[in-house]
Amino acid sequence: MGCDRNCGLIAGAVIGAALAVFGGILMPVGDMLIEKTIKKETVLEEGTIAFKNWVKTGTTVYRQFWIFDVQNPEEVAVNSSKIKVKQRGPYTYRVRYLAKENITHDSETHTVSFLQPNGAIFEPSLSVGTENDTFTVLNLAVAAAPHLYPNVFIQGVLNSLIKKSKSSMFQKRTLKELLWGYKDPFLSLVPYPIPTTVGVFYPYNNTADGVYKVFSGKDDISKVAIIDTYKGKKNLSYWPSYCDMINGTDAASFPPFIEKTQVLQFFSSDICRSIYAVFGAEINLKGIPVYRFGLPSLAFASPVLNPDNHCFCTEKIISKNCTSYGVLDIGKCKDGKPVYISLPHFLYASPDISQPIEGLSPNEEEHSTYLDVEPITGFTLRFAKRLQINILVKPARKIEALKGLKQNYFVPILWLNETGTIGDEKAEMFRNQVTGKINLLGLVEITLLSVGVVMFVFFMISYCACRSKRVN
Repeated sequence: MGCDRNCGLIAGAVIGAALAVFGGILMPVGDMLIEKTIKKETVLEEGTIAFKNWVKTGTTVYRQFWIFDVQNPEEVAVNSSKIKVKQRGPYTYRVRYLAKENITHDSETHTVSFLQPNGAIFEPSLSVGTENDTFTVLNLAVAAAPHLYPNVFIQGVLNSLIKKSKSSMFQKRTLKELLWGYKDPFLSLVPYPIPTTVGVFYPYNNTADGVYKVFSGKDDISKVAIIDTYKGKKNLSYWPSYCDMINGTDAASFPPFIEKTQVLQFFSSDICRSIYAVFGAEINLKGIPVYRFGLPSLAFASPVLNPDNHCFCTEKIISKNCTSYGVLDIGKCKDGKPVYISLPHFLYASPDISQPIEGLSPNEEEHSTYLDVEPITGFTLRFAKRLQINILVKPARKIEALKGLKQNYFVPILWLNETGTIGDEKAEMFRNQVTGKINLLGLVEITLLSVGVVMFVFFMISYCACRSKRVN
């Protein structure tokens, strides 16, 4: 009877040890299975989860606009006073709802090329007004004239056309005109063929961004979705090659198995450059653990602090020998127009940039850009891209509309907030297909290991106690 009991205790200990060992073996095996599955499903090829969501996003993406309505246009033009602005918005459009076009796979280079069609649909229910709301804003054509034509004789000719068209430094435009384009009266009088339609985002609807070529990840998953080449309407060839303007993905996804220590690089054709985000926090998004990566202040720093930004310091006077920060000159890919980008309300900008403007209130919560990335797959499940469009205006002796100015202005035109969040249905599917299975496998591994260890310890203690009892 004692022998049977001892045998039973030993058998129980053996079973417990076996469970613990099996659980220990299952952990790396399970991790390998997860890694293999993730690598397979994140490749950009027909039939994968990544490809289906890459061709056409299942997330509704909105672009909100806030327009800076100038309150004292005459005072600025005559006395070079501070520009008083009042932001009005949001005015919301649905964007990125069209599927990628001309998708072509190259099996030799393991790349995929495509066009990204542009489209914007106004959403009245998510807006404070209509597309016919009117604003007092900078006259884009007049402000750009001295930059595009620095010759004083030509400026004199342009001045006569500006006066004849009754144009001034500021103008009244509807939301629709300002964003998507209007026929400018001054440019319409120029006696040789030039584009006469002006708009912050003109042309946009019925156009396409690209051609993009990205790596599929078929041969190397660490390169999936990373942009190989970009050939768009934006003339990036102006930039020196060492500026490395195209780097990273389009931010919709990143290579899988993201670490908190990584720097996520992504390219945005809106700003004609690559930029980066760093880890900020762990977030729970609809039951899915994600890493929040945000744009650091260093991304908009002066070249003195961030040498990567030396390409965006194009002159020494306005930038105070490249020590001013917070705005980036992207004019070289905007046909020479004096367009500068910043974060909304000049967040992270040096005081001299915002000093001539009244009515700004920068804060990180409303004006910073972030990406919420699921770290195992590398999919971006929520994002907020926030940017401000500014025009540099300088005094011009030969142009009466600008000759009253005594200082340079970075005039804010508008800022935008482009957002997208995974829908409830997609989130449930993601939890079931990805995080749920991973959590279940992890639970099984830990349970087997824990139960095995407990059984082994329990039966060994019982066996020792039994042996001690028999000896006594």
